[in-house]
Amino acid sequence: MSTSSETVVTGVAPATTSREAVRGTRLTFRAAVLGRPGAPVLHDVDLDVAPGEILTVVGPSGCGKSTLLRTLAGLLSPLAGAVEQDGSPLTGPSADRALVFQEDALLPWRTLRGNVELPLAISGVPRSERRSRAESWLGRVGLSAQAGQLPHRVSGGQRQRAQLARALADSPRAVLMDEPFGALDAQTRSGMQDLLVEVLRGTGATVVFVTHDVDEALFLGDRVALLGAGGLASVRDVPRPRDRGALDDPARAALRRTVLSSLGT
Repeated sequence: MSTSSETVVTGVAPATTSREAVRGTRLTFRAAVLGRPGAPVLHDVDLDVAPGEILTVVGPSGCGKSTLLRTLAGLLSPLAGAVEQDGSPLTGPSADRALVFQEDALLPWRTLRGNVELPLAISGVPRSERRSRAESWLGRVGLSAQAGQLPHRVSGGQRQRAQLARALADSPRAVLMDEPFGALDAQTRSGMQDLLVEVLRGTGATVVFVTHDVDEALFLGDRVALLGAGGLASVRDVPRPRDRGALDDPARAALRRTVLSSLGT
């Protein structure tokens, strides 16, 4: 089924899991060179992402946004310098850091519930508990009625909501998001942004969110990191409160112009 506009889920209650409230993690780059051997993309990256922060990352195509994210996920090793989690070298993938892609990557032969349960099963969570946690998260993202559906039977927005539930069900301390809403229509995308803010509230998870959409970056981010050719250009605080109606605020408008300029638009 093709992507369609959907009802925004708001007023979401805190999730209940077997763990205490999630504590965010600190992610740090120290003079890091990122890329693949023989093909560095980003040089001398110094960046500190605080526990519980939402950092949005923008930059022109090919500047290394996805490389930065995959390095944080442990899928790529730094070519030089250091990448750390809570002061210790980040040495590979971990359940502490969930990665969310633009494509939903749901297993087509598993129901939405089964997809959300999968990382819990891998982590050794008992069957009854993983069923309870999966249903709790599906409820939080507004998919209780679709829990037994296969992915091809629901819309693109619903698949992304299921992917978000799957990413959060195992209580990661960091969520790394690579343009997860880029393929959605404008109304569904706006609803997913609101939903993301709602479901993250109270988890304490650190979020690094890559996007091409400037308004998305400014709505979601506590700070926005601007990547340029070969490196990190700057990191800016985003004016608050988080309000879609604040586009005319002088400080926000100035930051928006700066970000657009960094994208060459």
